Order: sequence, then C-alpha cells, then structure tokens
Amino acid sequence: MDKAKTYRDLKVWQLAHEFVMEVYRIAKFFPDDEKFGLSSQLKRSAVSIPSNIAEGFSRWRNQDKIKFYNIAEASLAEADYQLFLAGELKYADPAQALTLAQKIKPSLARLINSIRA
Repeated sequence: MDKAKTYRDLKVWQLAHEFVMEVYRIAKFFPDDEKFGLSSQLKRSAVSIPSNIAEGFSRWRNQDKIKFYNIAEASLAEADYQLFLAGELKYADPAQALTLAQKIKPSLARLINSIRA
C-alpha cells in the first residue's frame, strides 16, 4: 500500500467525508424546529470526524496524531447516537448513515493501531 501524501488519500477520511455528505442529505428532512437543535448538533459532530482526521494527519508527533484520531472516534460516537435519536423520532431514515458509521469505526481503530505499532 502506498503511503498517504495528504489526508484525502486516507480511506478512513474518504468514508468520513461520505458520512458527512449523507448526514447533510438526511438533515434536510428534519422538522424546521430542529434547525438549531438536533440537526445542527448532528452536522457539527459529523463534520468533526473528517476534520479531526485531517488535523491529526498534519501533526508530526504520533501522540498528537492519536489524540486527534481519538477525538474523531468520540465525534463518531456522538453522531451515531444522534442518528439513532433521529430515527427514533422518525425525522429521517438514518440507515445509510449508520452503515457508513459502522465502516468508519474499525478504519479509525486500524489507523490508530498502525501508529501505535
């Protein structure tokens, strides 16, 4: 496997970006009164995932890289719950976004473990 030259070369970042696009797509269906509530919070947590992957990639020290990748993991957990809640409230069908989230989680873990090794 070739070494990534930019964060955009990372498969986990590509998945996370796809996840953000899906979150924005389904958030359009949320009720108007959620514009500054769940919709906003979900979008922020989703955007935080690829953003922290990008920031971690740019760090020189492995400890710093892991810190930002861990933040991405935490944001993923937050977004996962918010999608679950949106489904429970019947605002949208989060199935596709949840499937993407399940792909991101092990990819992030592999990235972190590769740095620790």
